[in-house]
Amino acid sequence: MGFPKYLSVLKFRRGVSTKSLVVFTKQLSTLIAAGLPLVKALRTLYDQLEPGAMKDIIKNIASEVESGTNFSEALSHFPRVFPEFYVNMIKAGELGGMLEGILKRLSEFLDKNQKLKDKIKAALMYPSFVLLVAVLIFIMLMIFVIPTFTNMFSELGSALPLPTKILITTSEIVRKTWYLIPLVPFIVILTYKFIVRNPDRKFVIDRLKLYSPVVGALIHQVSVARFSRTLGTLLSSGVPILNALETVKDTIGNEFIARAVLEVRDCLKEGESVSRPMEASKAFPPLVVKMIAIGEETGQLNKMLIQIADSYEDEVDVAISGLTSLLEPLLIVFMGLIVGFIVISMFMPLFSLARLIE
Repeated sequence: MGFPKYLSVLKFRRGVSTKSLVVFTKQLSTLIAAGLPLVKALRTLYDQLEPGAMKDIIKNIASEVESGTNFSEALSHFPRVFPEFYVNMIKAGELGGMLEGILKRLSEFLDKNQKLKDKIKAALMYPSFVLLVAVLIFIMLMIFVIPTFTNMFSELGSALPLPTKILITTSEIVRKTWYLIPLVPFIVILTYKFIVRNPDRKFVIDRLKLYSPVVGALIHQVSVARFSRTLGTLLSSGVPILNALETVKDTIGNEFIARAVLEVRDCLKEGESVSRPMEASKAFPPLVVKMIAIGEETGQLNKMLIQIADSYEDEVDVAISGLTSLLEPLLIVFMGLIVGFIVISMFMPLFSLARLIE
């Protein structure tokens, strides 16, 4: 039975969260380890799920496998749900007759990757909330408080100091365009997405990210950890290194490092080692390059990559804690400066008036 045409639309319109994919992989690994045939395991998972996209997808995959399609091929029909590295690992497991072990390795990989994402989101949640509250307070002041002072100053008829004029002008702009303010984040996001659609522009922006203050080091550490974890997992699963590198470049999320990975792949085709082009690219820390060189020499590259990933994920934890500790006082100082500017701007005309009265 071929892949139903109506599902070619479904695969583009219906997505599944990473957490759902982690749960699916863990449960399937457990059922396969318990001795259930693949189709029966898939049917069991289907019966347990609530109606939704994942349930429909599992049903189709089970039907495909039951009709003779390879599991990896059935998964490949849903690229938005099952990434390329996932499909490649399953394919390697099928060829090597070790699907159970591959599923277990995949579940561990996805679980660690999800925990890393959750840590970053949790670290940014508090600063984002504080910034949002600060913006809302600023807008309220501009719309409801500053106009009261503006009317009072206009009655006085005296010349206003420059800071006061700036504040009044800002208040007038906010009052006239307040309905556009919620659109600003969407405009910024859409503009950014338009810019990075061009690979060359994305390359420049992603390179600048790595060298940006405060967050540059964290972005670099996350990218290296993701590269090492993905490549190490693929190699441990029996995926050929050239195929693994081709897959890894699409999972890093940074065009600068992705191009460096492609250079490594091209050099490997010509008989080079992995570490030499990595060192030449300047995209990877020297310590990582040395550890990979040792892994190549000892024939334990996959294990060395996993060790690098573990080490860098620990560094990411420390960096996130440090970043959170740094952002909190910076936000407080920022809010203090804004409030201070507003207060000073509002009272400067009053001080001038008081001096004239004296």
